[in-house]
Amino acid sequence: MEPRQADVSIPLQSSGWGAAAPGPRSDPQPRDYVLWSVFNVLLWCLLGGLGCLGFPPLVFSIKARDCKFLGDLEGARRHSDRAKAANIVCSVVVAVVLVIFITAFIIMASTLRAT
Repeated sequence: MEPRQADVSIPLQSSGWGAAAPGPRSDPQPRDYVLWSVFNVLLWCLLGGLGCLGFPPLVFSIKARDCKFLGDLEGARRHSDRAKAANIVCSVVVAVVLVIFITAFIIMASTLRAT
């Protein structure tokens, strides 16, 4: 009869003081940024009917929400990151366009008053 080797599990990482207990990770749920996306679409619609420029963040936000609902947290994180990046780009471009419109309006108003 051969001696049986006992099943022993050895952690590969040392758990120091304050380390979390092994088990399922409690990562926070990814955000979907739907409200920010809707706000960007509405702002683009107000700026000359260019609402189509705000739709990519909205699409990624809805995909992130759907993936989160289905339990695909990795897909939800991926779409959430894309929605966040697209919302940042849209918000910056909207801010720049608004500054340009306001500056142009001020210049036109000051030239009309001068004449």
